[in-house]
Amino acid sequence: QVQLVDSGGGFVQAGGSLRLSCAASVSFRSMDNVAWYRQPPGMQRELVAMMPSDGIAYYLDSVKGRFTISGDDATNTMYLQMDSLKPEDTAVYYCHTGAGFYTYWGQGTQVTVSS
Repeated sequence: QVQLVDSGGGFVQAGGSLRLSCAASVSFRSMDNVAWYRQPPGMQRELVAMMPSDGIAYYLDSVKGRFTISGDDATNTMYLQMDSLKPEDTAVYYCHTGAGFYTYWGQGTQVTVSS
């Protein structure tokens, strides 16, 4: 069983930065991809950024140039650096990984951006 623990969320003013972390119980290299999703209040969960194991990182259009997904193989930790935050980035953020038919989610971390 893979466990993911999200952290790093908080309250920030527009234009500020946050770095989310996702600590995994296994190496992300054993997974097909790693990703961050978010769920704004009253809305569906959406894919924000994804790093496939053998491809180029994907970013939601609205976060391109502001968010960066990265990972640290030594600590099995995935990050989402979020800069120039906007109020519309307010959401619960979840890390996600998977292999084959198996998918795993973090518990979520709240990000609130004030105008």
